[in-house]
Amino acid sequence: MFGIGGGELIFIIFIILMLFGSDKVPEIARTMGKAMAQLKNATNDIKNEIQKGAEANGFDQNMLHDFTHSITSEIDKAKSNILGETTTSPTTISSTFTPEILKAKDDLLAETAPQINKVSDEIEDSIGPIKRKK
Repeated sequence: MFGIGGGELIFIIFIILMLFGSDKVPEIARTMGKAMAQLKNATNDIKNEIQKGAEANGFDQNMLHDFTHSITSEIDKAKSNILGETTTSPTTISSTFTPEILKAKDDLLAETAPQINKVSDEIEDSIGPIKRKK
């Protein structure tokens, strides 16, 4: 329970008894129990209000599932239109790239590599090198 062993639990109970006395401990436990029940009721009320609001606006679990499924199917259709009607191998896809696209990719990589190295150096300068503990 919370990573606390039996001996540690007995020690904690002993400290609580010493601080509050045997007559106050049941009262404190009762108050904590009521607070936990109120918290549980409040979270259940919030959950119910959210569900009622969703149902009032026409949303339910089936509708949400259908909505996400339709989005996924549209994304799959777009992928198949971009890559071709049938599944193609990576070599076929790379052969369809024009030289302009490949040049743009190389230019983008050439522009971003120095910036990435610069940020990496700044981070290392600000926090120092990372050392492993043995």
